[in-house]
Amino acid sequence: MLFDPINIGPIQLRNRSIRAAAFEGMSPNHNVSTELVNYHQSVAKGGIGMTTVAYAAVEKSGLSFPHQLLLREEIVPQLKALTDAVHAENAAASIQIGHCGNMAKHNLIGGRPHSASTHINMYAPSFSRGMNERAMIETAKSFGKAVHLARESGFDAVEVHAGHGYLISQFLSPGTNRRRDEFGGSLQNRMRFMQMCMEEVLETAAGKTAVLVKMNMRDGFKGGMEIGESIEVAKELERLGANALVLSSGFVSRAPMYVMRGAMPVRTLASHMDNKLMGVFAYLFGKFLAPAVPFKENYFLEDAKKFRSELKMPLVYVGGILSKENIDEVMNEGFDAVAIARALIRDPDFIQKLFDEKLKHSKCDTCNHCIAVMYNGPFKCIQLENKK
Repeated sequence: MLFDPINIGPIQLRNRSIRAAAFEGMSPNHNVSTELVNYHQSVAKGGIGMTTVAYAAVEKSGLSFPHQLLLREEIVPQLKALTDAVHAENAAASIQIGHCGNMAKHNLIGGRPHSASTHINMYAPSFSRGMNERAMIETAKSFGKAVHLARESGFDAVEVHAGHGYLISQFLSPGTNRRRDEFGGSLQNRMRFMQMCMEEVLETAAGKTAVLVKMNMRDGFKGGMEIGESIEVAKELERLGANALVLSSGFVSRAPMYVMRGAMPVRTLASHMDNKLMGVFAYLFGKFLAPAVPFKENYFLEDAKKFRSELKMPLVYVGGILSKENIDEVMNEGFDAVAIARALIRDPDFIQKLFDEKLKHSKCDTCNHCIAVMYNGPFKCIQLENKK
């Protein structure tokens, strides 16, 4: 099944594998680097059905890193070089579009971060301002403009980031949305900002660009969104016309390792921080701010199955895939495609090796070194670095 073609909205993938939108850290000054192009080309050459460029901000206020993509007209030729390189290897290209909300860095955006509600985020650290309706409308339009730029750049698909505690997720979660107006309180109200963004995205996509949405099944902390509400969000995205959902969980600012599982290598994280004071803070308190969550292969599958039984639309499974056996288990549960990150950081040609039966299980040991370094530079697999 893995190697069968699949249609997602208006596009067809040569197989059912997707490179997950894991932040590459390869966009200095918010531009496309040669390193970013080369990485995605290598994944495409390695047999992937579609590769996803990660974490592109739809507007300046949505930036959290100096080496993060910012979608704007002047980088369209750079992005076109990337999509051309991917297409030359017969893979499809997608780009994740999002806004980090209260995770924004003041020095990058030139002002106070905004979010669903006014509150302190210790992880940035930042003190965010609750958005007014005018700001919501402008940001929703930025999502639509991002789709236009993606299409100009040759992308076949966009992935709207509505999970992991970024801006749309901050509106959806009762743990971060404390509003008392029509955008807060009930789930119907908390979905309004997501609906605004999706309407802009789908109108611009116009059935020509595939629209995937990454969303949370659980926020991963007490007081956050749980399965019941998340299924209702998924049904609303199906009703609105999204072409596929990528089912994830976790909240970067409250439960970061719930997303990726395992332990954060705190020493590595601290040593790679440019800000020495933040490095000391990460070294002293990292284990408390990012407590370990046990890793197991296919760790989101039991939750994801609850969504499969409630929805008819294509669903993409992500979380702990390291082998063909993992993929077969997911496919046998009725999922339409799989999204993979760490195994492709370890081996960009992971899919081709599975096809050629040269590999049964990834050599990735989920040490999470790649995650620890990407916050201040390009991700790197320490196993590969040690071989040099």
